[in-house]
Amino acid sequence: MRIYYDAGTIVSDENTDPFLYDKRSGLYRAPAYLYNVIKKRYPDAIDDVINHKSLDINADINLRPYQIKSIEMWAKNDYNGVIVLPTAAGKTMIGIYAINMLKTTTLVIAPTIELVQQWRDKLKRFFGIEIGQIGGGEKDIKDITVITYDSAYLMAESLGNMFELLIADEVHHMAAESYIQIAKMYASRYRLGLTATYERPDKNHELLENYMGGKIFELGYEQLNDYISNFKIFRIPVELDDDMEIEYERNRKIFLDYIHNHDIKINGNMDFEHFILSSWNPEGREALMAWRRSREIAYNPKGKIEYLRYILSKHPGKKTIIFSEDTNTAYMISREFLVPALTYLTPPKERKRYLEMFRDGRITVLATSRILDEGVDVPDASIAVIMSGSGSTRQFRQRLGRILRPAPGKESILYELVSSNTYEYGTSRRRRKGVPIGLDDSA
Repeated sequence: MRIYYDAGTIVSDENTDPFLYDKRSGLYRAPAYLYNVIKKRYPDAIDDVINHKSLDINADINLRPYQIKSIEMWAKNDYNGVIVLPTAAGKTMIGIYAINMLKTTTLVIAPTIELVQQWRDKLKRFFGIEIGQIGGGEKDIKDITVITYDSAYLMAESLGNMFELLIADEVHHMAAESYIQIAKMYASRYRLGLTATYERPDKNHELLENYMGGKIFELGYEQLNDYISNFKIFRIPVELDDDMEIEYERNRKIFLDYIHNHDIKINGNMDFEHFILSSWNPEGREALMAWRRSREIAYNPKGKIEYLRYILSKHPGKKTIIFSEDTNTAYMISREFLVPALTYLTPPKERKRYLEMFRDGRITVLATSRILDEGVDVPDASIAVIMSGSGSTRQFRQRLGRILRPAPGKESILYELVSSNTYEYGTSRRRRKGVPIGLDDSA
């Protein structure tokens, strides 16, 4: 029996389980992700799937006790599975340790080019070898290569048998409808997923059980007090002025009347999509515009700017990140306080320069929309201000994690500015689930 890789599948010259006959090609095929199962079931098969290669690498890596435990659990699960740890808990170090342990060809997948470059820099520093990169205008394949999810998906058929170890950073992305094809089409025997937030609202994380080995280790902030910066969270209510409060209530009523009259229950993303789809009539469009206007009022009352001014004056010289849900607010803050704004509109070179200046201390305040919510290493920021945000627990954990990397004597504070008597209070409660410590609701 001979097996080999072809376009995201394993091909066999014999009709045997789990191979199925493909009428189009006249071959017996199985999904590539079953390679490990096939190899165990047919140990004497002539194996032309992957060129097994041992790498001459030896990094000196000291892990914390919980990181060691997570690696042990991964090894016990046949070097497959997802490790869930909060932002700032050292997931990258776990990934580097896994590569050092197996010493085999490795593909690291990350969602953003910033994360790809961070991984590449750290891998090169620890192993002292050239690291490949695919994405961001580069296509350089090495024994250890870092790639974006987009490129890993587009190049799955050609790259699928080149790496024995697959590391998926922010692995919740892989459960998306398109990216799950990466997990299916790569023949990597060993798989490690890393994330701070495993569960997805659409429940697609359940797909990772079959393709990545499922969740095998998890710790939350409350279990890592000795390894992260001390932190406090202050939720500050901000009053709307009289005119804005009247306009908010008027628009909110238009929206609520519409969903009540059409029996639409807004309990999640899918329900809201139903509302959007049902709004393509004059009354629905009016309700949609009213919802947008009420949200805009809640996001941006003038009082939030004054509270922000007070917070910045209270922490002069402290590295501070100001988060907002939309780009307009980020640019407004940038103009008001003469600080750089990082949004999806910021060119990559400019974005990189601002982050380098922030790390070096040449600037101490950044305003951003959602671009820093995930996958940007800002090791010594200590103050975060949420001007506005979604109800996503993932987003909240990522924003909190931006300020939790430990340093001697460091204390971190996250401020939430929440418009009083608006839907923002409910949004704030939803996103803080699973972060039970460090909370102070006082004004």
